Parts: sequence; C-alpha cells; structure tokens
Amino acid sequence: QVQMVQSGGGLVQAGGSLRLSCAASGRTFSISRMGWFRQAPGKEREFVAAINWSGLSPLYVDSVKGRFTISRDNTKNTVDLQMNSLKPEDTAVYYCAAKKDFAGGYDYWGQGTQVTVSS
Repeated sequence: QVQMVQSGGGLVQAGGSLRLSCAASGRTFSISRMGWFRQAPGKEREFVAAINWSGLSPLYVDSVKGRFTISRDNTKNTVDLQMNSLKPEDTAVYYCAAKKDFAGGYDYWGQGTQVTVSS
C-alpha cells in the first residue's frame, strides 16, 4: 500500500501563488507516475498535471500550462504543484494521486485540499 498525505493550499487573491505538496510513503517503489486532479463544486473531477516517479515526462491540462509546474523531490518522496498566476476558475479541491501501472488508472489518492482564488 501507498499512503498519500497532502499539504498546502488555502485562500489567495487572483494573480497570486500557492504550492501544494503530496508526500508518499509505504510501497513507493511500486509507483510509476503521480498526478494532481481537481474538483470544483458541481463539476466532475478533472486532470491537472502528472509526472513520472522518476521526475520525467511532466504533463499538464491546457488550462494550466505556463502557470502550474509539477515537480518531484526525490529526497522527500514528494510531488509538488507550484501554482502561479492563479485565477478564480482554479478554485477547487485538489487531490494528488499515484498509479502503479503507466497504462492503468490511479490507485492511491490523497485526502484533498481546498484551493480558493478570490477575484
């Protein structure tokens, strides 16, 4: 099993920045890729960004390209999401997730953290 614990998030004005962190523990050797998702009120959960456990091959949804950066910290076993130039439409609960199989779905999820961007 893999345990995922998130930190960061909060309230920020439009144009501001926040950083989310996701710490993985347990059988981390089984992880192939980690990602961030978000779910706004009344909307379905959507993919935001992902990166290989090795720290390679980052991928972003178009709406956050150039504003968000996903990264791996090998010393801390964390995956971070640096969010800059935040917009009110970025308001959502953000979840980190990990998958074992590159071709499969995400197997493990964090507890979620609220990000609120005021206009």
